Amino acid sequence: MSERATTTLRKLLAEPGCVVAPGVADAFAARLVKLEGFKAIYMTGFGTSLTRLGMPDVGLLTASEMIDNASRIADASELPLVADADTGYGNPINTRRTIRDYEKAGVAGVHIEDQQWPKRCGHLAGKRVIPTAEMVAKIKAACDARRDRDFVIIARCDAIAVEGLEPALERGERYREAGADVLFIEAPVGREQVEIVSKRFKGVPLLYNMAASGKTPDLPADELGRLGFKLAIYPNWVILAAIPAMRGALRELKQSGSIAGLRGKAANFKEFTEIAGLPEIQQLEEKYGLPEDQRAGL
Repeated sequence: MSERATTTLRKLLAEPGCVVAPGVADAFAARLVKLEGFKAIYMTGFGTSLTRLGMPDVGLLTASEMIDNASRIADASELPLVADADTGYGNPINTRRTIRDYEKAGVAGVHIEDQQWPKRCGHLAGKRVIPTAEMVAKIKAACDARRDRDFVIIARCDAIAVEGLEPALERGERYREAGADVLFIEAPVGREQVEIVSKRFKGVPLLYNMAASGKTPDLPADELGRLGFKLAIYPNWVILAAIPAMRGALRELKQSGSIAGLRGKAANFKEFTEIAGLPEIQQLEEKYGLPEDQRAGL
């Protein structure tokens, strides 16, 4: 019997250094992360909103949509998945159900945040935060709700942009006391604030959000490990890297009316089918004796 994803994530967080978890928004990108040999994966909320709705991360997705997406990513990647669970989608009672549903979806851990609903991407303006005591109650509810004790509860604090750094750090202390396994102090500005967070929570597992906004500095994983960050997420970098290639292909097709010029720049069909897992399907077809003329071949 294979090890539970939650247990694997716990072991990774207990090892020296910082775990690198690329962010994805769908099962296709999840397979790429797996094929490239990463040990953990992250489901981005903004990326999920963009790929499922074509809209920004401003609290438009429902819990069921997020959980469904997480389930598909966990299944496709077979890696320990840390997922965005927004605010827990309500009060502590709602949060209990949210945790249970993410657990059933095969997720290894989630982060919940102290924003008011409708929430915002952590690097957008217009955020509002709930009272500290209310968030403490949500964290306690989340910890109580999990059936698997290895399921990782990450408390995200969005208060720096709203209340300032020191109040955010004080909130973080309260969230840790409430039972959070990992602290996620969102959007520290510049290296100085990153180092303050690191020193304040020395010995406490920390999450680093390598967002694209530029507010938080781009630090290498080995340096993050030395600063006490145990998990680094890279929410939308796979999507950001894909956008120029996708737009370039569309522009060439529109201008030339042909895909001839794209063949040397794009993945070929064989690579496309291999990423999709066609060789695994072919092995199963052979194992179960499908007739040759019914097998998926190239």
